[in-house]
Amino acid sequence: MTVWISYKVHHALYHVPPVPNIPLDQYWGPGDSPETHETSIREYRITFKPEVVKDLLNRLENTNFYTEPLEGVSFQDGFNNNYLKEVIEFWKTKYNFNERENYLNKYPHFKTKIQGLDIHYMHVKPKVTKNIRVLPLLLLHGWPGSVKEFYGMIPLLTTPRKDYDFVFELIIPSLPGFGYSQGSSRPGLGPTEMAVVMRNLMERIGFDKYYIQGGDWGAVITSNMAVLYPDKILGYHTNNPNSATMLRIALKDSPAGLAAYIIEKFLIWTNRSWVELNDGGLIQLYTLTDLLDNVMIYWTSGCITTSVRPFSEIFKTFPADIEK
Repeated sequence: MTVWISYKVHHALYHVPPVPNIPLDQYWGPGDSPETHETSIREYRITFKPEVVKDLLNRLENTNFYTEPLEGVSFQDGFNNNYLKEVIEFWKTKYNFNERENYLNKYPHFKTKIQGLDIHYMHVKPKVTKNIRVLPLLLLHGWPGSVKEFYGMIPLLTTPRKDYDFVFELIIPSLPGFGYSQGSSRPGLGPTEMAVVMRNLMERIGFDKYYIQGGDWGAVITSNMAVLYPDKILGYHTNNPNSATMLRIALKDSPAGLAAYIIEKFLIWTNRSWVELNDGGLIQLYTLTDLLDNVMIYWTSGCITTSVRPFSEIFKTFPADIEK
């Protein structure tokens, strides 16, 4: 039965449906759609406000839900509380909020209104010579990721390489309801509708044809873009063609709980065998600073609730007999 339900869920997510006709101007913001639409593009800076950092540190200092793990158990039953204490202590004493804020702002950030939503994105242009082609590339993150997951690859994609006559100009948005992009004020904004938002964003910035790449939700959204707008998509790549989805309640009040929940995904979704290790294998590929950068985007934007709404929206589209 479990295998059958899993198959039907997978089928519902990845079968090829008829191409829908989705309006380009569907309004997702609060209240009624205004008669005039804001089209300006504004510079944006990520900020860790002092009052937010103070509140965060107070919450971390007063975290008191630790339970000793079972003897001989590492991460097999979830995030190991002994290691969680180390993460929280690092966050309190070694995570440099000012330095990380500056790091996250090392690339240009912008916001613009798309279909009633304030959409945040990064726009990174390469420095090139006349003989190098510049190819526009839209990069979409998933859950529980953010634009932070692309920082390491930005220099690789925007720097000319020997024997290659092209580089990429990058557009890296926060998905609606994620990070610093506004969440929908009304139901119905699922991955297909987000594909429309991303199409409109690229048009607003000035791109008529472009390449797309996505993982997790980004994979579902870019897949929809390729189906809906084949005349605009020059090429489609995904690092997650068979991503599984899940639904989780919001984690807005406990930074320790949020960190444990999000960071655990980097363990389980990277190498399942790492659950046997006392540190979950996390420091084999990541630093706690890098992992907490991503958590900080979720915490300081308060987006954890809106970031899980796409799960609800896509499950609403499943066939009626999926639970049978």
